[in-house]
Amino acid sequence: MGQMDDYHPFPAIQKCSSNCRENQTVAVNMDGTLLCGHSLFPYFALVAFEAGGVFRLLFLLLLSPLACFLYCFVSEAAGIQVLIFATISGMRVTDVESVARAVLPKFYAADLHPETWRAFSTFGRRCVLTATPRIMVEPFLKDYLGVDIIIGTEISTWHGRATGLVSWPGVLVEDTKADAMMEVFGEKMPEVGLGGLETDYPFMKLCQEAYLISQKRVAPLKRHQLPKPIVFHDGRLVQRPTPLTALLIVLWIPVGFFLACLRVAAGSLLPMPWVYYAFWALGMRVIVKGTPPPPAQQSANQSGVLFICSHRTLLDPIFLSVALGRPIAAVTYSVSRLSEFLSPIKTVRLSRDRSKDAAMIEELLKEGDLVICPEGTTCREPFLLRFSSLFAELTDQIVPVAMENRMNMFHGTTARGWKGMDPFYFFMNPSPVYEVTFLNKLPAELTCTRGKSSHEVANYIQRIIASALSYECTTLTRKDKYRALAGNDGIVDSKLKVVKRKIMGC
Repeated sequence: MGQMDDYHPFPAIQKCSSNCRENQTVAVNMDGTLLCGHSLFPYFALVAFEAGGVFRLLFLLLLSPLACFLYCFVSEAAGIQVLIFATISGMRVTDVESVARAVLPKFYAADLHPETWRAFSTFGRRCVLTATPRIMVEPFLKDYLGVDIIIGTEISTWHGRATGLVSWPGVLVEDTKADAMMEVFGEKMPEVGLGGLETDYPFMKLCQEAYLISQKRVAPLKRHQLPKPIVFHDGRLVQRPTPLTALLIVLWIPVGFFLACLRVAAGSLLPMPWVYYAFWALGMRVIVKGTPPPPAQQSANQSGVLFICSHRTLLDPIFLSVALGRPIAAVTYSVSRLSEFLSPIKTVRLSRDRSKDAAMIEELLKEGDLVICPEGTTCREPFLLRFSSLFAELTDQIVPVAMENRMNMFHGTTARGWKGMDPFYFFMNPSPVYEVTFLNKLPAELTCTRGKSSHEVANYIQRIIASALSYECTTLTRKDKYRALAGNDGIVDSKLKVVKRKIMGC
């Protein structure tokens, strides 16, 4: 620590006391200080791809060498201005806000600097300065870190669209950042300033105390240490898109889409017992654990088995059928017309009318086995949403199934985009894995026919599936997810559906 003090005008952050800071204000630079990484490219790439598509990401990649040149040899502000222009020029501001709310927090949270957060979290009033457009960072900083003041680059807009330019005073770097802080705070500056680079010195000198963060590589804050868990997030990309990763994504998409079409065709056209081997031949892995029950014997007037699955993608019932080697009908809350058309198994839509849905499920069970995902929507993180209890009232032939998948490039779910592309994005992964674990059939004494309430049964099954997956149970629902990610309840008004059908000619 002494060496750092000899060469820098500020002490190391380890010397920042956390005592009696509740009534004080701290100002911290975001990039390279609050976050471990210094590069802004991954976050611009996420906005480019999620709000603009693959061609926008390609445009950003093509201009990134120019941005790098300007950053290194002209000015930091000029380089960042090119990234901003390439990413959001012409985009609707609402699309950028949507990505900032639903996609970016997961990636920002995975890059929090542990030492900075230790000091930053002890202050009662928190201010963050960043060269990144404020519109991109505000949802994460306010909703997940409890930041009070955000001083970031302001983008220029015209009729609801971003022009790609920035408003006065321009990109916030060095002296511009210090000027913006003086304008916000006036004479009463923050008690403490935290920075990591020499370019942070101007605003740090304005604070009563200032501390430097070491530029040595450190492991980001662990998931369980986050101030607020991120249960819901959206977006198609699994990995943080560094320039190399972004280039690989752009190059892979044409190949991946062709491969996805082959995999979809194999799943849709081949007999179910062959699909397992076809998937293996096409680079997919289906791992089956546990012992599945035999099919119901219709001649013995036996009711079908009801498989209760955790919900990871809309493909869960299909991979359950692959694991069983026979097609199993599924009831769904919402699925696109394209997915229904391509599905190799029977799918029946729930009406959300409890009595009608109960009668329909009972009829389907008389015909054979059935699969239901009682969460009602997918969740990507290691959490289980609240289980709807309707299924527990209809049968005591219940087999819980723990579904888990691994994707290395694309997520196969969306809350904001077109759900018809969900199976294609999943199958576009180079080597996706689906793990299907059959748990023991629910004992008769734990069913509704033996006096248990439907809620008790549903909660019990949620707990045993969560235990098998090492997941955490929650009481969150479909509405909670869509309110967090899409700003709605996830239900399209029936009149709006009719209008859409007329427009699309359906």
